[in-house]
Amino acid sequence: MADEVPHALNYIPEVILKKRKNNEEWAIRRKLQLEQKVRKLKSDSFVIKKPEQFIREYKDKEMDLVQMKQRGKKAKRALISPDFKLLFVIRIGGKSDMHPRTRKLLYSLRLRKIFSGVFLKANGRIMEILQKVEPYVTYGYPNLKSVKDLLYKKGSGKIDNQRVPLTSNDIVEQTLSQHGIICLEDIVREVASVGAHFKEVTSFLCPFSLTKPDKALLGKKRRYNDGGDSGNREDHINELISKMN
Repeated sequence: MADEVPHALNYIPEVILKKRKNNEEWAIRRKLQLEQKVRKLKSDSFVIKKPEQFIREYKDKEMDLVQMKQRGKKAKRALISPDFKLLFVIRIGGKSDMHPRTRKLLYSLRLRKIFSGVFLKANGRIMEILQKVEPYVTYGYPNLKSVKDLLYKKGSGKIDNQRVPLTSNDIVEQTLSQHGIICLEDIVREVASVGAHFKEVTSFLCPFSLTKPDKALLGKKRRYNDGGDSGNREDHINELISKMN
């Protein structure tokens, strides 16, 4: 009898052994599935372009550079002197078809991402840049309501290279009090009026991250006045802002 006790304790029913084996097999299959998924994701992220794709992209970029220079000459000849001081500019396009020089101009306006927007003071230099990058931006003259809605809903500032939502007047006072700007309403007034400290305020503000509007931007590179999306919308920019804010 004494010899039977250890034997009984060491006995594992066949059902449990079978279940354990099934669990081990499932674990192996699961590991293989996960490894295959990782390999697929890596392969999907690396897209091999065909030679004709490289050629087409190169031609598109060179054509963009030629057209950008032509638009720049037209802008100089036009001697643009806008009637409105304040502009709101939205980037609406620009990827593989854009020449690096065009991209550099967009970056100089702080428009690094599609559907980002910035306030700018209208002057000859800015209008010339906007003419050069016109297929990739739309802009116009925002009213006080649009300025206020943008700042209150999507406003954020840069503090120590960090994007900070403007949820407290303390944030404004901490950064702009030396210019007599201590609350969000002061920022609204300074931007809308293009005041003496407009540059300091807009440098503090981060570009606005806007929402892609439904049925408002259809990807047409023609000018807005010609039935497209890009270029100067004048005061119609307020309708677009309301849809993207």
